[in-house]
Amino acid sequence: MVQRIRDRVLDGAALSEGMVLVDVGAGDGLVAFGAFERVPSLLAVLTDVSAPLLNRAKECALERGVRDHCTFLQTAAERLDGVADESADVVTTRSVLAYVADKAAAARQFHRVLKPGGRISIAEPIYQDAAVQLAGLTNALLARPDDAITAQARLLQRCRAVQLPSTMAEIQGNPLTNFTERDLIVLFQKVGFTEIHLELHIDIRKGAAVPWDTFIDKAPRPGAPSLRAVFASHLSDAERRQLEADLRPLVESGRHTERDAIAYLTAVKPGGKSTANG
Repeated sequence: MVQRIRDRVLDGAALSEGMVLVDVGAGDGLVAFGAFERVPSLLAVLTDVSAPLLNRAKECALERGVRDHCTFLQTAAERLDGVADESADVVTTRSVLAYVADKAAAARQFHRVLKPGGRISIAEPIYQDAAVQLAGLTNALLARPDDAITAQARLLQRCRAVQLPSTMAEIQGNPLTNFTERDLIVLFQKVGFTEIHLELHIDIRKGAAVPWDTFIDKAPRPGAPSLRAVFASHLSDAERRQLEADLRPLVESGRHTERDAIAYLTAVKPGGKSTANG
């Protein structure tokens, strides 16, 4: 799934020979190294706030023989320290703005570092709908008596509320959930981008059958605790056993569902020859 997201970002980037790519929040280099597979002559600037991830990306660049084509900068998306004005042909992100508190500052930086006619191609997860649904469940359970029917729902709500904002106040105060795909359009319009194209991809699918221990050790997203960690910190042994008895058969038989919502956006900085391909 992550590779599909990367490929969709690179499709939107419209890469060609000799371009300079700035991959913001590059992590271990998934997008940038995918770009080299398409256009080996690229120059890539990989930025991230994490020094360990950048070090891993440097190792990968050496292994792939592209180290001389790469620059690595430890900097936040809101600043992009070390990236010169109008030096990039393309800016990419994958699941970066969702973790940035000042998204407008990041958008301004993307605009600053792009050459006239340059473009952004980003993929950002949209969590607000899921959080609003959780907030609705939270309110419904507060209004209902604690009975056998709602016992499982209450345990699920308690676990999910550790991993995702569960009230409207929390939703609005969390950079992960305080925006929608429509807000992304407005965000980039305000800083001066044109030729904006956005596609929202929502996939609801049958989950793969996996062992219970594998399922509870998987964190839903960076920075969120795994279910095992939630069980240890927020549930009693009896509550954990009850929830496991309810969920484990569904997980190990593949009868649970998974949902992803990803916004893909491309936009162009005006002033030069556009490479937009829709």
